[in-house]
Amino acid sequence: MPIGPNILAQSKLPLTFEVINPGDIGIEPPENRIGDSLRTWVRSLSVFQKEAIVASSRTGLVWRLASDEGPYLDGHDEASCPLSFLTVGMIASYMNEIMALAKQQGLVIRQIRLIQDNYYTMEGSMRKRTMVGGALPVELTVEIDCDLDDAALNALLLNAIAASPINGLMRGKLESLFALSKNSCQIELGKSKPIEGLLHGDPENKFDGYEAKGSALNEPIVEPVGVTPKKEIPGGTSAAGSSLADEQSRTLNIGGICTLREDGIKEITQLQYSPHGTSFKLLSEEAEVNGGQGRAPDANTYISAGVAFCFMTQFGRFVKMLDLDLKEYRVVQDSYFSLGGASGGTGQAGTAHPLETHVYLETNESDDVAREMLDISEQTCFLHAFCRTDMKTKLRVVRL
Repeated sequence: MPIGPNILAQSKLPLTFEVINPGDIGIEPPENRIGDSLRTWVRSLSVFQKEAIVASSRTGLVWRLASDEGPYLDGHDEASCPLSFLTVGMIASYMNEIMALAKQQGLVIRQIRLIQDNYYTMEGSMRKRTMVGGALPVELTVEIDCDLDDAALNALLLNAIAASPINGLMRGKLESLFALSKNSCQIELGKSKPIEGLLHGDPENKFDGYEAKGSALNEPIVEPVGVTPKKEIPGGTSAAGSSLADEQSRTLNIGGICTLREDGIKEITQLQYSPHGTSFKLLSEEAEVNGGQGRAPDANTYISAGVAFCFMTQFGRFVKMLDLDLKEYRVVQDSYFSLGGASGGTGQAGTAHPLETHVYLETNESDDVAREMLDISEQTCFLHAFCRTDMKTKLRVVRL
C-alpha cells in the first residue's frame, strides 16, 4: 500500500513548470563562482513525494519539479524517481557538449542517439547503521551517423564527455558540506562536514506562493510512458517494499535514452530497470544564454534537483524504517558548475564545487537523533556517493 496521500495527483498541477514569480517567494541563486550556480529548495509532501524549486544564476530561470517513488518504496509512482533526474540531466549535458564540439569542428551529424546507464549499490543494515549507498561507473552508448573516422570520432566523444559540467562531480572525490537546523534552531553536526558561513533561511512557508507559467510546448514536460522493459540486473530488485528491507545488498540501474528533436528539444526516456518501475518521458532545453529557448529545464537544473531529491528520500527511508518522529523536513542545496568546455567555449574539462546543503528538521527526537538522521541520510544517498566517488563514463560507439 502506498504511504501517505497522493498530493501530486490531488494538486492538479503539471509535474514540471517554470515559476514566474521567484521574487515573491524569495528564491535567489547563490553567488556565481565558476560559471553557473543553482539554489534548490526541496520539501517533502507525503513521505516519498517531494517538490523542488531550482533557480539558476546563469539562466535567470526558476523551475518547479516533482518526484515520487514506485511500489519498491510504497510510493504512488506519480512522478519520476529521484535518481532519474540526474540521469536525465547528465545525458542532456552530454548531448549539449557533443553537438557544440561538432559545431566547432564543422562536423555534420546526420543522426545521433544517446543511451546511458547509471548504476548504484546499497549494502548493509539500516538498524545496525551499516547501510551505505554507492555509485558505479556510468555506461554511455553513442549511436551516430557522421563522416569522422573511428579514431577522430572517439576523441571527439571523449572530449565532449570531459567537457560536461557534471565531470566535476565525477572526477576526484567531492565531500558534500552541510548545515543543520532542528525546530528552527541551528545545531552542531555529527560526522558530516560543515559549510562555512551562516545557515540559510528556512523556506518553510514559501513554496505555496509560486505561480506556474504556461508551457510554450504543446505537451507535458514530464509524463509517464509505461512500464520499463525488464532487464536482468545481478542484485536487482522489483518487489513491493523491497527498498525498505533492513538488510540490503542490491544494485540499482537507471537508464536514459536521449534524442534531439528538430525543434531543438532533447527528448529523454527515463528507464527504471532496478528497482523495476515506470518509465517517464522528460524534456530538456538550455536557456537562451546557452543557445536554446528555455522551454524546458536545462541539464544543470535536472542534475541539481536529482541530488537533492535523492538525499531527501533517504530521510524518509530512515525515519520510516526506524519509526522515528519527523513531522517535516526540507533542504536548501547550493550547487556550483563550470561552463561546458564546448558549449561554454572554455575548452576545458568541466568542474564543480562541493555541494552545500542546509537541512531543516521538525522533530521531537533529540539533537543526537537529528544529527544521526543527517549522517545516515548522507551515508545512504546514492548521489552524494556519486559525488565522493572518483569514476569515469565508459564510452561505446555504434555507427548508424
